[in-house]
Amino acid sequence: MTASSGWRVKSTDVRAVEGLDAAINRAKALVDAGADAIFPEAMKDIGEFEAVCKAVDVPVLANMTEFGKSELFTRRQLADAGVAMVIYPVTLLRSAMGEAERTLDAIAADGTQESRVDSMLTRARLYE
Repeated sequence: MTASSGWRVKSTDVRAVEGLDAAINRAKALVDAGADAIFPEAMKDIGEFEAVCKAVDVPVLANMTEFGKSELFTRRQLADAGVAMVIYPVTLLRSAMGEAERTLDAIAADGTQESRVDSMLTRARLYE
């Protein structure tokens, strides 16, 4: 994957199949091949992120997607482990769809969305 900045960000998902050592070896090989950043997938704990960060001389990206392999670490935890970038690839969609489902449930049950209005973005805020 190439980021719009021209960076070559390389992902490795070997951790889930072959373990952390294999993921670190793959990350090092990717850096040797010219990767500007590493995206290790399926890290099981914060220590694994830290191990990858210590093993390479390029920024490491963490994917904090809900229902993935990794615990949902805070930005501070990840930064303390050495992670330089964090993405939340589906968080907003899942949040929006959860609210949409709750609103549709209210309409089905009550015949109106009135009970959900307080949780909605106001017109003024939307235009802002």
